[in-house]
Parts: sequence; C-alpha cells; structure tokens
Amino acid sequence: MRGIRMLRSIQVKLITMVLLLILIAVQLIGVYFISTMKTSLSNSFTEGLNIQANLLTKFLSTSSLSSGNKDEDAQAETSVLLNSLVNSIDTISGTEYQVLDAGGKVLAATTSKTSQQSYVGRKNTSLLVSRALQGVRDNEEEIIDENNTRSKVIAKPVISGGKIVGAVYIVAPMKSLYQTMEDINRIFVSATLIALGLTAVLGVLLAGTITSPIKALTRQATAVAEGRFDERVPVFGKDEIGQLSIAFNDMTDRLSDALALNEEEREKLSSILSNMSDGVLATDELGRVIVTNRRARGMLGLTDMKEGTTLSEALGIEKAPIADTLQGAESSLLLNRFPEDQAEEELVFRVTLTPIRRRDKGVAGAIAVLQDVTEAEKLEQSRREFVANVSHELRTPLTTIKSYAEALDDGAIDEPPLAERFVGVIRSETERMIRLVTDLLHLSRFDSRRNQLRRQKTDLAEMLEEVVDRFSFQLRQKAITVTVKVDHRQKTAWLDRDGIDQVLDNLVSNAIKYTLDGGAIDISAKSNEAGQLAISVKDTGIGIPKKDLNRIFERFYRVDKARSRNMGGTGLGLSIAREIVRAHGGAILLESETNVGTVVTVLLPIVPEGSESA
Repeated sequence: MRGIRMLRSIQVKLITMVLLLILIAVQLIGVYFISTMKTSLSNSFTEGLNIQANLLTKFLSTSSLSSGNKDEDAQAETSVLLNSLVNSIDTISGTEYQVLDAGGKVLAATTSKTSQQSYVGRKNTSLLVSRALQGVRDNEEEIIDENNTRSKVIAKPVISGGKIVGAVYIVAPMKSLYQTMEDINRIFVSATLIALGLTAVLGVLLAGTITSPIKALTRQATAVAEGRFDERVPVFGKDEIGQLSIAFNDMTDRLSDALALNEEEREKLSSILSNMSDGVLATDELGRVIVTNRRARGMLGLTDMKEGTTLSEALGIEKAPIADTLQGAESSLLLNRFPEDQAEEELVFRVTLTPIRRRDKGVAGAIAVLQDVTEAEKLEQSRREFVANVSHELRTPLTTIKSYAEALDDGAIDEPPLAERFVGVIRSETERMIRLVTDLLHLSRFDSRRNQLRRQKTDLAEMLEEVVDRFSFQLRQKAITVTVKVDHRQKTAWLDRDGIDQVLDNLVSNAIKYTLDGGAIDISAKSNEAGQLAISVKDTGIGIPKKDLNRIFERFYRVDKARSRNMGGTGLGLSIAREIVRAHGGAILLESETNVGTVVTVLLPIVPEGSESA
C-alpha cells in the first residue's frame, strides 16, 4: 500500500513527467542529428570518390588509352603505365580501381585483395559499366558483398576527342563510415543516460521544493476543517506557491472572521424577517412551522402559536399543497381572510410555497411567503368589469347583425324595401362596432403612453368654425342655433390639432344629442386669469343628474344607458377626451343642471410660440 501511495504522489508524477519530456526531446534531437550526420558523411564520401574518379578519367583521356595502338609491346607498355597511374592514387583502404577499355575489358586494376589481380584482361559486365560506356556520367550505387560489407560503386566514362575510349570502375567499402556512425550513436546514448540521471537528481530536488509547501498546505487545511484557525502555513518565497500560502493564510483569517460574524448575521436576518412587508413562514421537513416573522403573525392573527403547529393549520388550508411542496413542487394560491369587523373589507393574500433544498439531501422544508394583494385584486376586478362591458357593447350589435342577416337569409332579401332597411341596420351596427374598436385603440395608446403630441400653431376661430361645419347637418335637423366666440387676445395657440378636434367633436356631438329641437349651443375660446386657454361648449339640453357627475368620465358609463346606446354612443367619448386633454397637461371640467343645460370647459396650458416644433 505504501508503494502504491508513493506512485500516486505528486513528487513521483512530477519527476516521471520531467524524465519523459527530457527523453522525448533528446530522442527527437538525436534522430535528427544522426540522420543529418549520416547524410553529410555519405555525401562527403561519395563526393571524394567522384573527385578521384574524375581525376583518373582526366588522366586517362590524355594517355595512351586513347591512342588506339594495337602493337603488343605498346599494349604491354600501356598496361604498365596504367597500373602505375592507378597505384599512385591515394586510395581509401580496401578501395578497388579498374580501368577498362571501350569494350569493357579490364586493362588495369588495383585492390587490397591480391586475388582480384586476375580481373585484368577480363570483361566487366556490370550494369554501371555498360551505362558508363554508353556515355552516362552519373552512375553510382551501394552494394553488399558476400562478407556483408556495404560498398559504394561508381563508374565514369573516359572520353577523348569526343569519343568514349574506356571507363573507370571504383568500388569503395563504407565500413569506416558506418563505424563512425556507430561511435556517434554510442556517444549519444551515453550522453542521454547521463542527462537522464542528472535530470532525475535535479527533478527530485525540484519536486521537493514544490511538494513540501503543498504538504504544509494540506496540514493547514486539515486544521481549518477541525476548527483550528491559529496555525499558519510557512511562506518559503514569493513564487506561485508562496503566493498560494499567503492566500491560504488570508483565507484562514477571513474564514475565522466570517464565523465570528455568523451570530451577528443571524441577528440581522431575524431583524429583516421581523420588519419585512411580506409575511414569511418556514417549516421543517415534516411541515411543522419553525420560523415566523411579525408580519405573518399579524396577517394570519397568530398571537399564540403552539409548538408543532403545521403550516396547513397556520394558513387554514388543506394539506395537499404543503405535501406537494415538501416533495419539491412550487405552487401559489390565494387566501381570503374575512375580518371580524363587518365594516372592514375582505383581505386577499397570495401565498407562494417554495421548497427548501439542501445539497445532496433533497427537500429539508418549505417557505411560505404571504403578500397582501387586496388592491391588486381590486384592479383585476375593475379589469374584468371593463372586459365585461366591452363584451356587452360588442355582443349587442353583433346579435342585431346576426338576427338581421338570418332574416335576409330566410327570404327578406327578396323584398327590396325590407331588405334595404335590414341592410341599413346592419351597416349602422357595423359602424357602431368600428367606432367602439377605434375608441378602444385610442384609449390603449393613451394607457401605454404611445401617443405623442404634434403641436402646431392653430387659429382658434378657424378650428371652432370647422367643428360647427362638420355638424351643420345635425344642427339643421334639430334647428339648433350655434354661436362661436373667440377672445381677440388669444387668437392662436400651439395645440395638437387632431387631438383637440377629436375632443371638440365629442363635446359638440354630445351637446347636439342631448339638446332638444330649437335649442342653442355656445362655443367659446379665451384665456383665463390663470394663464390657461379655456375652450367651453355650453348647451341648453336635458343636463346630467348630480349623482352621475363624478362618474361621467368613466369608461362605458352612461347616464341613460338605453338612450345613449340607441343614439350610437360607445360610452368612451368623454374618457378619450379627458385622456387627450391630460396629454396636453390640461384638465376638463363639467357643470350641469337637470333640464337647464351643461357646460364643459377644456383648460389647456398656453405654450409659447417656438417652444415646441410643429
């Protein structure tokens, strides 16, 4: 076991890694060096043979080899000269030289082997010789003889007067070259072993300098885990390990401080829970309440809670949601609380149940967060009422259209007068729905603040006259007289013309609807004492009851619902008008008396000319 532990130690791993790296690097360098050295020595060896061969051919090209003398004495003399010339060359030990005539017959030969003197007079049938006698200059190859000796063979042609008169054949043993390579390999292996030995010794020393601080860090980490924070890791230098030791000592100090502040943090957490605006209850893994804050006790009326009270009992709900939460599921539900005092309103709480998870231990409890959503529920109720009103307003014309369309389909279309009346009703109801949807889109833009004012310099008299012109037909039908007055001190104003036109159209339209035949409408524009532009629409109509004045600007609110709907109103006109005026930074006021008339005043801030682009 101790041996296995040693093999797993970082010191052994580090030394092994360094030795492997050194070995691989040396091997790569050695392969490259030996390969390069072998190539260089071989090239030098071959180049030396070529120089000797070229020198010999040059001598032979000027000698009697090229004379072509057929006399026996002359041939004998030539043979002696050739042997003398060949023997005079400084040859490599064991090198064989042969001089051949144009037919490949050996004229002279020299070698360390006396038995090979019998080659003289014989024909050399080597392929290299044949190629040389054909004029090929570069003829060389390596051969291995019967003694397993590698030799280099070169054959060169002898040219005299442009004719090939013979050849030179050289066979040089390469034993000395390979002996040199073996010596180099032996030296390289010895150097490698010495380098690995020295590297191992240095690796042990280096690994000791690294592993000793790590062992000290391990001992300190064990002490910290046992709760002993007074010990310190020795710092041996300013390198990475020294910095690690400093950081570990700093961590130990910080951890000690963190544990010392743990109680203080718990007190802070308790204080935060006590003063939260939301109620919080925490349970153990069995669903028993272990922590509550003051807000939760106040919301649930838990003045005295018995030990072991479950969360379902505290909240007054069924056990199933709590059980699901303890299984790891999150959930949310609404909790209604009816106060003992009947004069107080019902309270609505949103309860969010979340499991408490511990690492590797599953669910260890649950947390219930209580939020008072009474006001939000009121807003939601208002939204539902708004949707119901919209649905009702759309359902009425749709029902009418459907019934008239069915009547047309059942045969009324074949009676032109009746069909024309039915189509007119359908068209009227369709236009009513279009107006309703358009008004809803306007309100949606104002609610989302997507409507931007485009102010422009507006002639007030011209604007009011155009409003009257747009309703001239309705005014003539009911014989209503209209007067328009504009203060000469305020003839123009910077307004969003389209928006104000829509406001005035709505006010004038309402004045015409609720003014009896022969009545009067006064439209005026002036600046008041507060420096505002006041545009008023006054009629002599039926007026608005006082009980309805505070709600007249609510969406879909109608004083006389049946009459207003029959007149084609959507119940949104005054709401849109108020939003447009508010977007201008103004206000809209309404004064009315039953059977006397109504005055609606639009107050707008006067924007100086040039303060806002048109």
